[in-house]
Amino acid sequence: MGWFSAQNVIVQALLATLFTYGVTMLGAGMVFFFKTIDRRVLDGMLGFAAGVMIAASFWSLLQPAIAMSEEAGQMPWLPALIGFLAGGGFLALVDRVLPHLHIEYKTEDAEGIKTDWSRSVLLVLAITMHNIPEGLAVGVSFGAAAAGIPGAGLAGALSLALGIGLQNFPEGAAVSIPLRRDGFSRLKAFWYGQLSGLVEPVAGVLGAALVYYIRPVLPYALAFAAGAMIFVVAEEVIPESHAEGNDHIATAGLFAGFALMMALDVGLG
Repeated sequence: MGWFSAQNVIVQALLATLFTYGVTMLGAGMVFFFKTIDRRVLDGMLGFAAGVMIAASFWSLLQPAIAMSEEAGQMPWLPALIGFLAGGGFLALVDRVLPHLHIEYKTEDAEGIKTDWSRSVLLVLAITMHNIPEGLAVGVSFGAAAAGIPGAGLAGALSLALGIGLQNFPEGAAVSIPLRRDGFSRLKAFWYGQLSGLVEPVAGVLGAALVYYIRPVLPYALAFAAGAMIFVVAEEVIPESHAEGNDHIATAGLFAGFALMMALDVGLG
């Protein structure tokens, strides 16, 4: 059985996304040490997450999608364009429908369909929505490596998983610590914080299996994951990081995250 057999690719995607989920869990575990978090620190971490996601969207997803289309004799930009817009459109629909609540907002400011769900559930759903495209991105990157397309390899897939994992740390803390401040016990706040990352292994395995068995969808799937991540960055992460006036800190974090992800992907890939 080859290194890039169907079983191995799916197992690799599962292990990689279990790692990214594990880092979310570590971030949520910060609630055992801190009851509050300085908003400037949080905004810097959110900016860092945005930078990682933007860089990953191009180097790990769009660039391989374009290269694969070119190799197949298609218009290089068309599958990437279709997939990118579809990913953004899908997340826009989810954003309008799925009830969720962003950090520091009051419960009555929840977005999506109106419900009487608790604040904790709405906070978890907001971060879960972020994690779906991240898990999908890792999964399809392993599928791209298995397909042997230009610009995609195992090292690149691993660097993407590492980058996504690093930016998951503040996301876990961003759920658990506000819940602790709202009066939740440390254990309950940790439980909800780590719960938001469980969707990543599911999305990762589905993404890897889809592109391995249906190779023609690969460039569309790569671009779809990129579009979904860019939507999350533009709609949620950057506005949240600027909401309290810490623009310079958030921007510095974004540059740091972008530079690190670019170095990881180009250096290792």
